[in-house]
Amino acid sequence: MNLRARFSAIHQDHHRIARAAGRVAFFLVIGKMAGALKEMAIAYRYGMSPEVDAYQFTMTLTTWLPVTVVGVLSVVLIPVLVALNKKTPKEKTSFVREFQGWLLLLGVALVVLTICAWPEILKQLGASLSAEVQGMTTSLLWAFAPGALLTLFVGFSAARLRAQERHINTLLDSVPALVLLVWLLLAGPASGLPPLLWGSLVGFIVQTVWIVSLAAKADEAGWGIPKLSFRSDEWPTLFNAMGIMLIGQIAMSFVGPLDQYAAATIGNHANSTMGYASRLLSLLLGIGAASVGRAALPVLADIQSSGDSMRARTMALKWSVLMLAAGFAAALAAWVLTPIGVALLFERGAFTAADTEIVASVLRWGLLQVPFYFGVLVLVQLLASQQRYSLIALIAVFNFTLKAVLNFVLAPRLGLQGIMLATACMYALSYICYLLAARRPALRASTSQM
Repeated sequence: MNLRARFSAIHQDHHRIARAAGRVAFFLVIGKMAGALKEMAIAYRYGMSPEVDAYQFTMTLTTWLPVTVVGVLSVVLIPVLVALNKKTPKEKTSFVREFQGWLLLLGVALVVLTICAWPEILKQLGASLSAEVQGMTTSLLWAFAPGALLTLFVGFSAARLRAQERHINTLLDSVPALVLLVWLLLAGPASGLPPLLWGSLVGFIVQTVWIVSLAAKADEAGWGIPKLSFRSDEWPTLFNAMGIMLIGQIAMSFVGPLDQYAAATIGNHANSTMGYASRLLSLLLGIGAASVGRAALPVLADIQSSGDSMRARTMALKWSVLMLAAGFAAALAAWVLTPIGVALLFERGAFTAADTEIVASVLRWGLLQVPFYFGVLVLVQLLASQQRYSLIALIAVFNFTLKAVLNFVLAPRLGLQGIMLATACMYALSYICYLLAARRPALRASTSQM
């Protein structure tokens, strides 16, 4: 059998995932290029400075809760929205209106809570920061706190698009970075903190308006004017799933703040170093793994809804092994190219050759997580499509527990490298757990109770 015949013999659902992953990867490359240019502009203008420490600390701690909620929505909402595609437009519109009504209320509450709790957050988690950096974080709060509300609507709109197997939301993820980049380029050389503040806020607003508009055109539900009620039939299932998933997602969401706290205790500019290394690492993780992960869930959910759970499981296991191998190859190549990549992206202006050496050293330790991260994402989508939310939550709690213990043990001994090593161990445990779970068929009786 020749190569073309072998390719034609591959099941159509594999083609669906591959085509969607290709589109997502293309959008991710464009988006990550915008993000890389933004990071280059920040490095050129600020280097390892108090402004970058404040920016990284504030962004992480103000966005972790809304990002946690969006993470839950991306897992539990898409199967619900895929099922709604088979119902009437009236039923879909009713659910969208109700969901957006409660999402608006939650978003406003998060904004108020973040602003009111910030002094205590600084006292508990930012005590090691200088008074100058703490003052800057309070200023940046007025950009990132409203972002909590906007992030929720971005996440819901992205789920609506993905349920239709449309992945333009991946490209729109780059809008905040692009707007901030433009703001930094237009700002004067001694402009200080305002470009980071206003560029971030305007970027959030532009992204939200754009993606909400696209989601309104993607299905019959339209704009979905917010409405506070629980009349849709999907609420009982969704509440049960969200409650279970929220436990695990909250546990995993503490990883970012936990790393920021550990970095803050190491010394000055540790947050900046961690931020530069993490953002470069996210370029690799995003393009390599998120493309397949985002593409897989709608397809697997559709297969599960048709009753062919065995085919969904077989597909996910094959994609997981393929992604694990790709992750090892990507990590090895990135290990060799890391010093060159950091220098090309950042080494100019206030960012020196000494800074390059420090960031490259931390980034190399971060590459240890790449293979396991690549391999686990498809398996997460499989368990989500099977609605095995209790198991997902339990694995997340195990992962966070290991991460917290290793951070406590390794950060004082190895510094930022220890934090990265702890993350790699966490993803290794995650992959092992998900692989064992995926190899066991989901029982209808058990999933119906979740």
